[in-house]
Amino acid sequence: MKIALFGATGGTGRQVLNQGLEKGYAFRALARSPDALEQVQGLEIIAGDVRDSAAVERCVTGTDTVICVLGSHGGAEPIEAEGTKQIIDVMRALGVKRLIAVTSLGVGDSREQVPAFFRVIMQLTLKKIMAAKEAQEQLIRGSGLDWTIVRPGGLTDGPATGSYLSGTDKSIKATRISRADVADFVLQQLVDTRYLRQAPAVS
Repeated sequence: MKIALFGATGGTGRQVLNQGLEKGYAFRALARSPDALEQVQGLEIIAGDVRDSAAVERCVTGTDTVICVLGSHGGAEPIEAEGTKQIIDVMRALGVKRLIAVTSLGVGDSREQVPAFFRVIMQLTLKKIMAAKEAQEQLIRGSGLDWTIVRPGGLTDGPATGSYLSGTDKSIKATRISRADVADFVLQQLVDTRYLRQAPAVS
């Protein structure tokens, strides 16, 4: 299986890449800063921006599945929605159907799964990013693709534990989870279709 990966230089994206390579998957990763990724066997690096349809096409062409782990940081304009629209348009044009995207608990119908104090933080400091993720999810749901949206809780840089909750039950609340565990769950979706066109939480 060859995977097109968007967001490979972020914390979760690096975990997806490293764990996927260990499992024997081949990746093509789009990166604005290609030097941030190490040239290793099984990885093809494409220099470019996810908002550029030609760059996205170079990344997706010839792949079987797309994993989107786009994230925004600091004062930069959020790219989740705009980038995902380019990815979806290219996937449709090329006939690539499987899309696995990471957003966040607190988006869409998962708002009540987030503690009240964090909902306040989301409104005060993460409003633009959360709005971009909302728009991103709406684009994915309306795409006609074979999508799965993965919604993690609060991300940490801790080790993979394999001990986490996942599923679509609204009783799963947002707690801290390592990016390594999120990547583990994301990679499971490559061979498991139980969450096809669903948005499981992982926490």
